[in-house]
Order: sequence, then structure tokens, then C-alpha cells
Amino acid sequence: MSTSNAATTSGPAIYETADSLNQYLLFHYGTREDILPWAFGPTTGWAYPSDCAALLSRHVPELNRALDLGCAVGRSSFELARRAHHVLGIDFSQAFVDAATSMKEDGSVSIERHDEGDRTSWIEGKLDAAIDRKRVQFRQGDACALPDDLKTFDAVLMANLIDRLPDPAACLKRLPALVRPGGAVLITSPYTWLEDYTPRDKWLGGQDGNNTLDGLKEHLQDHFTLTHREDLPFLIREHARKFQWSVAEGTVWVRKEG
Repeated sequence: MSTSNAATTSGPAIYETADSLNQYLLFHYGTREDILPWAFGPTTGWAYPSDCAALLSRHVPELNRALDLGCAVGRSSFELARRAHHVLGIDFSQAFVDAATSMKEDGSVSIERHDEGDRTSWIEGKLDAAIDRKRVQFRQGDACALPDDLKTFDAVLMANLIDRLPDPAACLKRLPALVRPGGAVLITSPYTWLEDYTPRDKWLGGQDGNNTLDGLKEHLQDHFTLTHREDLPFLIREHARKFQWSVAEGTVWVRKEG
């Protein structure tokens, strides 16, 4: 997802900046009132990380181990821990991983919210005390080159990740080894393909009449069955009077037997 300082910082480096970190902390841990100070405007999308985790959980009857790949600052990982006993969150950004780890340790985080120009305000993001934070671990990693020591999972979440990878196909190729038969993967994305993140020849869709869902089917159909599709809105605040309201496509893929 693009962030407010995209004009000066592009590609993966953007996710190491303080502006981006605070924007994502607000996106993950802010209340609707924290994010959107207006009674009018979008009424959906402010709880997107929780919505993604809930959708995936509904499609996995036996959920013990979950992987949140591209976990950002960790809200979906914690939400998956409402059911899963072991959740691993992996993100390429060390700043995001450090923030998620701090939330695990403290259960709350201070967020500097951009209001107008140089004006900011501070709010506190909190986790539901009912979530067992000990169930969650975070580590830095590359979704296109995951370590060999990962075991299999019952569920894998890839929220707004696929169009921010330098080689999406390499990531998808690893999924059959990560998901047990009967387990599920949820992939969500607005499919905002940009060459700042993904070379054009690596895009899964958006060219020559092909859409990204067709590209996902091509790479996953041998090992996974597409069982569910829905549209998922998300709302990101840039400042008090400017927001990104986007709609991701969410697809659930169940690992075939054998």
C-alpha cells in the first residue's frame, strides 16, 4: 500500500520510515474514531486487519498453527491467536517487526498521528486483553525467500502482500510446502501493481487482458482449490482530511490432499 511520503521514498525502503510506521500502527491499532474523525465518510474498512484474520479463521475448522506472511505491525497475527495456539508473523520491514514485538511485550503502543502539515497528535493503541499475546512470535524475513526451517501451518494469511513483492510467483511456489492438506490460504490485495515494488514482467495480472485472479489460479490450481472470494474494503488515514479508501479482493485457497 502506498504511504504519505511516497513522493520522496519508494519501494521497500518506505516501510522503514517513521511516517510509514506510525501510519500502519494507526491502521492496525486505531479505533474508528482515531482513524476517521468525521461522522460521515466510509463506514467500513477501519478494522481491516481484524477482518482478514476473522475471514481466514472461519475457513479453517482446526486451527492450531497460523502464519501471517507480510504481517506489518502485527494486528492480524494477534487476532489469529484468538483461535490458533501458535502464530508466526513475518515481515520484511525490521521497523514493523520491532513494533509488533513491542506490542506483544506491552499490549499497547503510542502512535503519532498526522493531523495537518507538521501538526501531529498522540494516541494509544491497545490490544484486547482477552488475546493471549504469548501465542504470537514475530521475525524478519523475505516472503520470496523463506527459510527452510518453517514447518507446515493450518492457515496462512497474505494480506496486501502479493503486489508488493519483487517476485510474487516465488512466494506462491513455496505455499504448498507451508500448508497442510485441508489447510487454507487467504490472499487479499487491491492489486496495485507498481514497478517500484515489482518488475513489470513479474506482475501476476493487469496486462494483456489478464487479471490477477487469473494469475493466482495459474500458480495455485495444482495444489489448491479456490473456495471463497469476497471484496474487503480498507481505510488508511494520511492526515485528518485525507484518506485512502481501497477495496481488496480476498480469495481463500484450500490445500488439496496429496
